[in-house]
Amino acid sequence: MDVALSKNGARLLRLFFIVVVAFLYAPIVILLIFSFNKSAVPTFPLSGFTLHWYRAFLANSEIRGALETSAIIAALSSAGAVVLGVLASIALTRHRFRIKPAVSALLLSPLVIPYVVFGISLLLLFHTLGVPRSLLTVVIGHIVISLPYTILVLVPRLDQIDVSLEEAAFDLGASRLRTFRSITLPLILPAVVSAFLIAFTTSFDEYAVASFVVGTRVTFPIYLYSALRFPSQLPQVIAVAVVVLVLSLAVVVAAEVGRRFVERRFVALESSG
Repeated sequence: MDVALSKNGARLLRLFFIVVVAFLYAPIVILLIFSFNKSAVPTFPLSGFTLHWYRAFLANSEIRGALETSAIIAALSSAGAVVLGVLASIALTRHRFRIKPAVSALLLSPLVIPYVVFGISLLLLFHTLGVPRSLLTVVIGHIVISLPYTILVLVPRLDQIDVSLEEAAFDLGASRLRTFRSITLPLILPAVVSAFLIAFTTSFDEYAVASFVVGTRVTFPIYLYSALRFPSQLPQVIAVAVVVLVLSLAVVVAAEVGRRFVERRFVALESSG
């Protein structure tokens, strides 16, 4: 008899699942609780309920500036990573060439390169080329580290698409651009949205690479780490972390709902066709 199917095994699995969930989400719950704590020191028991820290961070121009900088960098780097990821994924799935394994390994190499090493390498490269550190240098670094994630999302989706659909469009006289716009892109749109969101969150939360190539405008993770050195700013940091968390969850839920809606629509179109 399989141990996992026995009563004791099922109990152990449920207990293990509860422990894992508690380990993952208990810090988030504690963060949420302390964001409403009246005391500036995050300790139990709580001294009272207040929204002061949320109002304080909204009035803090440094925090708002850091969030704006991170959002701009994440949006630009995600768009660039998705565009390059689509092109790279099409090349890997639709074309045959001798060095495909080497190209694939090169594109996915940022997954195994430590970000600290990569950040130092980019810093030396930009210094050698005479490129000043700015938002652009951070965007370039984040595109490189986000590109493997977009490829890993898009390649399986492209493999699921029947190549004969594209070949039929070519036979009817459609150009490659028209075929991509009318057939390939609609079919991979859910994967494109997922890749964009993964790249956005990767860029928004990234600290190591940005700390080496950032200019005068700091990103939110860099500001967060620097603010932790000052206990007086900790309650505001906790409040803004809760806001970012809630917005992230809202975006993920909206994206999942949109993805399922688009997939159902395409299934309906294929069935009617």
